Amino acid sequence: MVKISGLKLGIAALMLYILGGIGSFGGIAMIFFLKEQDFFGWGQAKSIGYLFLCVGVCLSIIGVLLMRLFRNRGLA
Repeated sequence: MVKISGLKLGIAALMLYILGGIGSFGGIAMIFFLKEQDFFGWGQAKSIGYLFLCVGVCLSIIGVLLMRLFRNRGLA
């Protein structure tokens, strides 16, 4: 069994948290500033913005929960 150091797990949790924040604020910016424009052929920027917002919030929550888990278990 491969043992992953606590520092690597902590960095992974922090990166999830940071990516979630970037996704959330990027989604909010797309919703308010781009609105009805086409977003690289994927659809309206407003709908893609809602997707980025929801996924970003989920990633942030997962990152926070992982950080708390690793800290309470003494892994990080």
